[in-house]
Amino acid sequence: MQYHKRKENILLVTKEPLAGANLSTIFRLLIQNKFHISFSYLPRILYSIFLSSMLLPFRRKEHKTYNKTIKEYEVKHHPLFLLGHWRSGTTFLHNVLSKDNQFGFLSTFDAYLPGVFLSCESFLKPLVAMSIPSKRPMDNVAMNADFPQEDEYALGGSCVYSYYHGWCFPRNMGLYNQYVLFDRLSAKTKNDFKNHYSYLIKKASIKTGGKRLLLKNPSNTARIKILLDLFPDAKFIHIQRNPYHQYLSMMRFMKMVIPLYCVQTPPAFKEVEDLMMELYVQMYTKYFNERKLIPKGNLIEIRYEDFIVDPFLEINNIYVKLGLLGFEGAERSFKAYILSQSEIKTADYEISKEIRDKVYNKWKFIFEKFGYDY
Repeated sequence: MQYHKRKENILLVTKEPLAGANLSTIFRLLIQNKFHISFSYLPRILYSIFLSSMLLPFRRKEHKTYNKTIKEYEVKHHPLFLLGHWRSGTTFLHNVLSKDNQFGFLSTFDAYLPGVFLSCESFLKPLVAMSIPSKRPMDNVAMNADFPQEDEYALGGSCVYSYYHGWCFPRNMGLYNQYVLFDRLSAKTKNDFKNHYSYLIKKASIKTGGKRLLLKNPSNTARIKILLDLFPDAKFIHIQRNPYHQYLSMMRFMKMVIPLYCVQTPPAFKEVEDLMMELYVQMYTKYFNERKLIPKGNLIEIRYEDFIVDPFLEINNIYVKLGLLGFEGAERSFKAYILSQSEIKTADYEISKEIRDKVYNKWKFIFEKFGYDY
């Protein structure tokens, strides 16, 4: 397997997520990677440093204005976390649920510019809107600066503890995978992560007027204990996809996204594949161990295959199982959004015997836990 249009995308700089990161975060990442930037990708890192430098006065002003308020803020309604591996339907689930106005969320603007989203949205959001495509290249799902976005992007802009930095620095991907798991990292590092994440959630809660936050983040699938330490009354939805389709979709996705994000010449794709497959094992080993910590009635597990057949029914089941109010008030909005997405089709995959054997042998326990056939 090969990366998709790696050479053609070398000079494409506007998709680089580091451009919205804090300047201190960029330099910490450079130090972490011993300033290993491939010559071909120098325009990307220089573009990111330039934009981040331009935003520095605005970040400082926002920090000075809001830092005390954020630190003292109490999140009254603990979040609703959407869990599940990348490419398992979390985006569609997130977008549908966001149509209920009782929920707040981080928008694409908030996630891409986490240091300034409380004070600079009116004049910076048009710039973000210009830099993002109208549709995601891997699945044609619509994108917009106001649409819900993963908080992992905002986390990555604020600190080094983000899985997505591994796509920017693919030669060091194993390190950033550890920021999903936190198994081999010090208590100090884990506490630092908690402080950054809590600060981000408080800030987002202030932005949304104290609404219950709806947070989609695949990395959080392996962080349940950490999340409960911060938000003991949080609720969780986990969505699972057929592991064969999960594997094929993820491989297609990473072949496309790494050439858009990387500032290092990526390693052979086989290395990326191996790291992804091992992370999947480790993520779900942790998930199965930690889901029992979630208070009764605060977790529901659904299947992607059921969700795409009848999203409305599955959303109704989620509200019932989690004891969420407001379903009737959002019913019309749910139906309208689901209807608007009816033209988007799931990719058809041919599963060779080689892939079938490889995936099953590596992920057998996941087939068994979630009841998927070999």
